[in-house]
Amino acid sequence: MDKIKRFITCNVPVAACNFRCSYCYLPQKGRAYTGKKANLPHSVEFVAKCFSKERLGGACHLNFCAPGETLLYSEIVPLVKVLAAEGHFCSIITNGILSSRFDEIVDTCTDEEKSRLFIKFSFHWMQLKEKNLFETFVANVNKMKNAGVSFTVEITPHDELVPYIDEIKEFSMKNFGALPHITVARNERTKDIAFLTKYSREEYRKIWSQFDSTLFDFKFAVFGVRRNEFCRAGELTLNLDLGSGDYCQCFCGAFLGNIYDLSKPVNFRPIGRCRLPHCFNAHGYISLGAIQKLDDSIKIPTYAEERDRLCADGSHWLQPVYREFLSHHAWENAPAIPCEEQKHRIASSGMYIFFSKIRHLPLRIKRKLFRKK
Repeated sequence: MDKIKRFITCNVPVAACNFRCSYCYLPQKGRAYTGKKANLPHSVEFVAKCFSKERLGGACHLNFCAPGETLLYSEIVPLVKVLAAEGHFCSIITNGILSSRFDEIVDTCTDEEKSRLFIKFSFHWMQLKEKNLFETFVANVNKMKNAGVSFTVEITPHDELVPYIDEIKEFSMKNFGALPHITVARNERTKDIAFLTKYSREEYRKIWSQFDSTLFDFKFAVFGVRRNEFCRAGELTLNLDLGSGDYCQCFCGAFLGNIYDLSKPVNFRPIGRCRLPHCFNAHGYISLGAIQKLDDSIKIPTYAEERDRLCADGSHWLQPVYREFLSHHAWENAPAIPCEEQKHRIASSGMYIFFSKIRHLPLRIKRKLFRKK
């Protein structure tokens, strides 16, 4: 059985979407829905070579997410198919509406490849209601379940949804066999990346904890709490841009290299100490292995615990192979870093990030100007 070696977030270059959700992070960052969809710069076969298990050190959890709708990327299914065949486990974040893409998964992927695929269905209730797309959404969820593809159904909790909670629960039990998982909505316009809500912290917790979601419970527990533990993001996790191939340690970390440059090994370098106000994506980075231990009062769940549901009929949202893979943390399969070495890496991390930014400043400016065109 494969054991998780690393978690890699692959940012898909699509700034187009068929939804307009009020809580979307795209407009929060001042980025318009430009409609841009950059092509994969290389063949899927070349990309698979760049992402080989040998090069990455083992089987990785590769998460594909676009600023817009991920499945609008024309090459996404052929790409995850070849990476699953390579031995990796691939997740796709989607609003679940593009039925032709799910048909493509069913028609082109082998059973073994399907066992290594995971679909995170973002359950955008208000948009589905306004566009009369509930039936399409449910059909695609069931299409993946029947095909042996793992999935989860997740809601971004926002204030306008509160009056519909009872209706959402009833709908979910009827159509998904379980309640949806709940994430935490954030306001990226604020310096401290605060909750996106009018409610107090305790009111917010009380409203959304009724879904009994491990995902929500963990994200809420660490949300707004600055992390001071030794973080192995950059070593056991990476943040990668699929369009350019550039990868960095984390959202706040240093540029490390380019995955498409086969003349160089992948540069795995832990960030050491987080520079963000808090780890707003702790459910991915920490649960999958960037930090081994938090405060004794907080148990770090596995990603399987955050994503799976046991349905009323005894079935699971995660299929056995994927559930086992996500039931472990990446640090379990990596050598321990002694305390003295941790201190040394933390001390040197700031200078590394500073010089990395200076060294790659011309390239960053060039790409920023290109995005504005």
